[in-house]
Amino acid sequence: MHVLVCSEPERPDRVSLWPSLGEYPIYDPYLYTTMTTDEERNKRFRAALERLAPGKHVLDIGTGQDILWARESVQAGARQVTAIEVIEDAFRQAAAHLPTYDVQDRVTLLLGESTGLEFAPKADVCVAEIIGSLASAEGAAAVLTDAKRRHLAPDGVIVPHRADTQAAAGCLSDILGEQHVAFSAESIPYLQSIFNWNTAPFDVRLRIENASPDALVSDSAVLESLDFNGTLHTVQQTSTRLTVQHPGRVDGVLTWLQLWCLPDDDPLDALRMKTNWASIYFPLFETPVPVEPGDTLDLTFGWTLSADGVHPDYQLSATLRTTDGHAHQGSLESPHRGGPFRAHPAYRLLFPAA
Repeated sequence: MHVLVCSEPERPDRVSLWPSLGEYPIYDPYLYTTMTTDEERNKRFRAALERLAPGKHVLDIGTGQDILWARESVQAGARQVTAIEVIEDAFRQAAAHLPTYDVQDRVTLLLGESTGLEFAPKADVCVAEIIGSLASAEGAAAVLTDAKRRHLAPDGVIVPHRADTQAAAGCLSDILGEQHVAFSAESIPYLQSIFNWNTAPFDVRLRIENASPDALVSDSAVLESLDFNGTLHTVQQTSTRLTVQHPGRVDGVLTWLQLWCLPDDDPLDALRMKTNWASIYFPLFETPVPVEPGDTLDLTFGWTLSADGVHPDYQLSATLRTTDGHAHQGSLESPHRGGPFRAHPAYRLLFPAA
């Protein structure tokens, strides 16, 4: 397998291309550190726990090697925390670290998937940082639907409160700017880990770090909304129209996360704030299409649960209508794992033939 790799070293302020990571069991100390040092994320979760956790039984789903939200819940005054981790290496690290945090008398650590575990009593608050750069990608809808049904008291609440995925039109090479359309060298071990986990290469979702809003040519719209304290849907479909506002080119859409930990929060916006969440780019058209203000992109975005019953498989279709009277059709299937390899020109560029 050949992979196009950027020759320039990555910098914190430079746009770079990675595979999407959060929906795969490949976490390592580096990835955990990027999350535990993300202050835009942490201050919102911390504020929600300070309001909701005192005196309560808290369930922490996906606690990670640092058992961060379990510890923060205890610090906020929780009387009891049940912390769950599915990745065995992370669980072992968490179990080893637990005594050093001096919270073990109030934290019970469990190994497994929350959808397959039983415990009592039910929790009053659930904190789950299983939100992807694409809001639903890590399985939050299915996992938290199950948690509300089996693990939470009838008046229980979930942190975060809501997560949306926004989208706007653009062109991959323009979004990457001066960078070539190539994966960051630092991302290649993670790309290989994903392929090894899947047992074969496939068209991974494309994660763009430090994307600039200025590279987008249309207005934005919400593609999916996960209301964790309302009605959660494990099948979704949205149709929306994006209107071009600036002359440029379009060959796909860039998506990004907006997140509320409390209903009255100012949302975290992953496109405009420095955070461990990045943007996800979906290629749709075979070649970039020149556009002018007033052109429209009719976009349908939907997902169903994959074979594992947790992670979504995405389907996108689009019609780009330009002022010269042409209608350009585009589509993409983006399963959680497997599926085609090199099916779209963007992937044939990134993975050139031998």
